[in-house]
Amino acid sequence: MVSGRAPAAGERFTAPAHASALTRIAETKGQAFYTGDLAESMAAHARKHGGALTMADLAEHKADWVEPLAQDYRGYTLHEIPPNGQGIAAQMALGILEGFDLAALPVDSADSLHLQIEAVKLAFADVYEHVSDADTMRVRSADLLDKEYLRSRGRLIDMKKAKTPQHGVPGRGGTVYLTAADASGMMISYIQSNYQGLGSGVVVDGISLQNRGNNFVLRPDHPNVVAPRKRPFHTIIPAFITKNGQPMMSFGVMGGSMQAQGHTQIMTRFVDYHQNPQAASDAPRWRVDEGLTVKMEEGVHADVVEELQGRGHQIGIADRTATEFGRAQLIYRMEDGYLGASERRTDGQAVGF
Repeated sequence: MVSGRAPAAGERFTAPAHASALTRIAETKGQAFYTGDLAESMAAHARKHGGALTMADLAEHKADWVEPLAQDYRGYTLHEIPPNGQGIAAQMALGILEGFDLAALPVDSADSLHLQIEAVKLAFADVYEHVSDADTMRVRSADLLDKEYLRSRGRLIDMKKAKTPQHGVPGRGGTVYLTAADASGMMISYIQSNYQGLGSGVVVDGISLQNRGNNFVLRPDHPNVVAPRKRPFHTIIPAFITKNGQPMMSFGVMGGSMQAQGHTQIMTRFVDYHQNPQAASDAPRWRVDEGLTVKMEEGVHADVVEELQGRGHQIGIADRTATEFGRAQLIYRMEDGYLGASERRTDGQAVGF
């Protein structure tokens, strides 16, 4: 804050404490943040204000190198970060949609949108019930992605009526997105977020602390119940598409629970409707909220909205300035180079150099 207020447009803004923290992290290769002076400051601040963060928490933290989940969809493969992330929701929705001839339905028609909305609702009903830290999940990711299970979920879709689905029982067996690609063919899909409101609002020595614990639940019998040494259900999910084992597109859609829904919509437009990355990201989006509520951007035809309402969807058309429909960045690999796409809903840019 500048004298207790946000910086004005065009005003020069400096954050010396933040700059100092980044410098200390760089100089010590992270040691200052996890076991050094910055860690001591954060732990002391938490202790002073009744927080739970300790020096031991920071010192014992480690990142995991994980194998992405892969889900085939009509000859393409969508790769997502595994739980505790929500990327599996996009893969489940696509697995459900694979049981339908989506390409035979006109793009952005009531039938096409209804089918996609219902598939996403089915996927999220399962995700919110079953997904947590991978070590505490009671069902395997492979069970949630099982083709027969997803076919059984797809059979619950009524093409004439919107539903509020319950979770199934599978068989047992504030965000920044960046993608980069180089001349060698290496492509990277990367996302980072401190979560709601750019984080907790607590800043210690220039470090803005995150509030991802918000995604834990308090139901004692739930796999995602809050507990120590445990990661909460997570929304940030970088994505990657391959075809026949070869990289095709790296992309992400920032925006909380919109991310998995956005991945589903990008994939269906790209695969089923053959839209290029820029067109697929610029097209009007919809967002499933609670129950039968579906928010839509301007651009969906009024007769389509009316028909969806007739099927039971509670449609709300968002203001043109709404920021709740995600923000995509994409790089598509071509034979002679790359095609970069950056959409209109956010600050972003596609740059070649």
